[in-house]
Amino acid sequence: MQNNVLILDFGSQYTQLIARRVRELNIYCEIHPFNKSIKNLDNYNAVILSGSPFSVRAEDAPYPDLSEIKTKKPLLGVCYGAQYLSHHYGGKVEPSNIREYGRANLSEISENELLFEGIENGSQVWMSHSDTITKLPENGVRLASTKDVANAAYRIEGEDTYAIQFHPEVYHTTYGKNILENFLVKIAKIEQTWTPAAFVDTTVAGLKEKLGNDKVILGLSGGVDSTVAAVLLHKAIGKNLYCIFVNNGLLRKNEFQNVLDQYEHMGLNVKGVDSSNRFLDALKGIIDPELKRKAIGRVFIEVFDDEAHLVENVHWLAQGTIYPDVIESVSATGGPSATIKSHHNVGGLPDFMKLKVVEPLRMIFKDEVRRVGAQMGIDADLLGRHPFPGPGLGIRILGDITAEKVRVLQEVDAIFIDGLKKWNLYDQVWQAGAMLLPVNSVGVMGDERTYEKVVALRAVESTDGMTADWVNLPYKFLQETSNLIINRVKGVNRVVYDISSKPPATIEWE
Repeated sequence: MQNNVLILDFGSQYTQLIARRVRELNIYCEIHPFNKSIKNLDNYNAVILSGSPFSVRAEDAPYPDLSEIKTKKPLLGVCYGAQYLSHHYGGKVEPSNIREYGRANLSEISENELLFEGIENGSQVWMSHSDTITKLPENGVRLASTKDVANAAYRIEGEDTYAIQFHPEVYHTTYGKNILENFLVKIAKIEQTWTPAAFVDTTVAGLKEKLGNDKVILGLSGGVDSTVAAVLLHKAIGKNLYCIFVNNGLLRKNEFQNVLDQYEHMGLNVKGVDSSNRFLDALKGIIDPELKRKAIGRVFIEVFDDEAHLVENVHWLAQGTIYPDVIESVSATGGPSATIKSHHNVGGLPDFMKLKVVEPLRMIFKDEVRRVGAQMGIDADLLGRHPFPGPGLGIRILGDITAEKVRVLQEVDAIFIDGLKKWNLYDQVWQAGAMLLPVNSVGVMGDERTYEKVVALRAVESTDGMTADWVNLPYKFLQETSNLIINRVKGVNRVVYDISSKPPATIEWE
């Protein structure tokens, strides 16, 4: 692939956001850990160094080999990347007197510099570091400052090497996307050819070549990812695609039938399999969220194996895996990142299934999946659906799972989601759902004392789920929703609203 950008990951929580912003510019990019050798650097026309939780002054700080990159390719260092370029190439990085975190404003922007072309003096940027560059590297030229950071941006004379101490990838940086575009398009001369239409054409052609006349079985979830994957595969192999939609007993209220009805009108060959009891039996007595995920994943595989045997000569299992699920990121210790949660559709299949895996969406992000779906004419209501976790309500029920708890949460969730749609709030929210908490609280209904369950409502705004802010839903909406839940859902007497952001809290409670 031409016009690629390489992002070297040093463990920043924002690394995927850099990739997202680059992709939004219709430029293809890939994330690779800083400590893994890249097979062919010729495939990349520019390199970006990410931020990091490390200090460049630490003994165990990430130390990449830039010998085939610096001076040879356009290079942009972001935060840690900027400090690394200073620290190792003749500059100096020292601890800041104060931790530089949050909003700041650019000042003293140098004129006639491509990196800051069209960027207004005084515009907001986002800082996140405890060190600061006190001396620029050899041949360094200052490009911008803030009130507290003298060397907020610089370049190295005689090279296409640039560095910024702030984060252009977060939305708090007003002209962040413009700065990235200036670097990639005006400095690196990369063409903006990574479009949904181009992706559909190249992916369908690749699937035809890879699969030939082989049969493929695909697990549909009703969500955006698996649906877009199904339509791509259908374009490539038509009737040789066999779709299965499994009811794991942890879906939203009436979702099993609603999704089957939806797919019936899309020309896809879909079979519905109700395995609710099988999943609930496997989850009986399990409290640990990771063990829940593993149990759901195991039964999911078993159901698929059973169904695959009913289709003769199946060679492939297709999955709606997307790029955030498979990125090999870097942890705060410099090694492989710690597992926050397991994905039942990542990591291959057990040997007994004897199927090869095909993942047509493996290299794209969620928002790109939606754009690809729109390019193929998939219904906007389906593409606009909120993300829903693979384990479903199983990870929104804290503690053990029973059929009764699922029923309660389905009813609560339905009232919440239907209410968001009724109030025209659904499309303003990135993801929403209800959590059933493992606590009871005292209540009064009529003259009777109750001791029943507490549910938490959660609604967040985000672009990719990596970071998220809670949504300030109208008080009247919350009031109406709470009253409806308590009055209509037996077993619930208290409703709370989650106002924590990610980080530090995750979107799901688990």
